[in-house]
Amino acid sequence: MYHSIGSSMAVRTRTIIRIFDLDNTSCSKHTRQFLREAERNGQVVAAGEELPKSFLLTREFGMDRVYLTQFSAQTMEKRISKEEASCPNL
Repeated sequence: MYHSIGSSMAVRTRTIIRIFDLDNTSCSKHTRQFLREAERNGQVVAAGEELPKSFLLTREFGMDRVYLTQFSAQTMEKRISKEEASCPNL
């Protein structure tokens, strides 16, 4: 199953490792360092032109990727939960 993350982009739900709220996590120097390193390595993808509210950490085919999205972490988690509830066998 795929999950929309904005601007006509979608990721496979099963590849999502974690969803992070940018306001809460960017206070940590470790998170800022992680995001800088991911950007340096070309692993950051902006899913839209608007100011991001959250980011998703994904892993697929052995590659980590960070998606910046305009949706809040709570909204993303609710959408995923609804999708999983409607298709429990996926």
